[in-house]
Order: sequence, then C-alpha cells, then structure tokens
Amino acid sequence: MEYRVGFSKDIHRLVENRKLIIAGVVIPFDKGEAAHSDGDVLYHALAESILGALALGDLGKHFPDTSEETLNMDSSLIVKKVCEMMNEKGYEVNNVDIFVSLEKPRLKDYIEAMRINVAKLLNVDLDSVSIKAGTNEKMGPIGEGKAIEASSYIMLKKK
Repeated sequence: MEYRVGFSKDIHRLVENRKLIIAGVVIPFDKGEAAHSDGDVLYHALAESILGALALGDLGKHFPDTSEETLNMDSSLIVKKVCEMMNEKGYEVNNVDIFVSLEKPRLKDYIEAMRINVAKLLNVDLDSVSIKAGTNEKMGPIGEGKAIEASSYIMLKKK
C-alpha cells in the first residue's frame, strides 16, 4: 500500500471584530483571525497538508486571497474541495495530527468538538484525528496574544 505524508502550518493575526473559528467551532473571545476567508487557521493548515502530500501546491494556488469567490468563505468548503482532489487522486486519509498554538483562550473545552468536525470532513473515524493545543509561553506574536498558528501532519493511503 502506498502512503504519502504532508505537513503545513498557517498563522493569522488576531484582531477585534472577527470571530475566532477553529475547526468550525466558534470560540467565545474578543478577537478573531484576520483573513480573506473566515480565517479558520486549523482548516487552512489541514487542507494545505493534504495538498502537500499530493504534491498539488499550496492553498494560495487553489484558493487565492485575491478572489471574490473566496472572500469570507467558510473554510470547511476549502477542506471539502481539497478532499475531492484527494479522492480523484485515489487517496484517503489514514490519520492526521494537528497542533494549535494560541496564548488564550484555552481550547481544552473545544478540542473534542474540533476533532468531531475534522473527522466528519475527512470521512474518518474519530481515533484517526488528533488535535492538541498549547501556548507559546508568552513569547513572540502568538505568546503576546497577537496571532494564532496551527500545524498539521497528515498521512494519506492509496485506496
């Protein structure tokens, strides 16, 4: 069986008057991600890790931030489109491991809902989805509460 591994990370500034959306879960907070789409940093990293595993380029190639079509787009649609590309190439997800870096708010109460959303989008069992979160120990823009970052490692297998 043929396997492919992909990695990506995405970072967004945190700004007022935007919703904080992570893996489709709206988190109560006074800031959200600045972005052309809805800014879901986890979904962006996830989608791009799939593209990377398939050697299909980056997210900007397929979903440019200059397009009216992607303005305020629900990022779950980005993941769905990338999954269609994956299926066309004859692959499916084996497992995914995602890490979110955010100083606050704490995400522990939202991780399970995030895992469920990702598992549904990828059409995999819940035990194939790992999502973890941590702070940046008050260092850099993430630690200063100015940004959020997500990293995604994914393993695909040939159908």
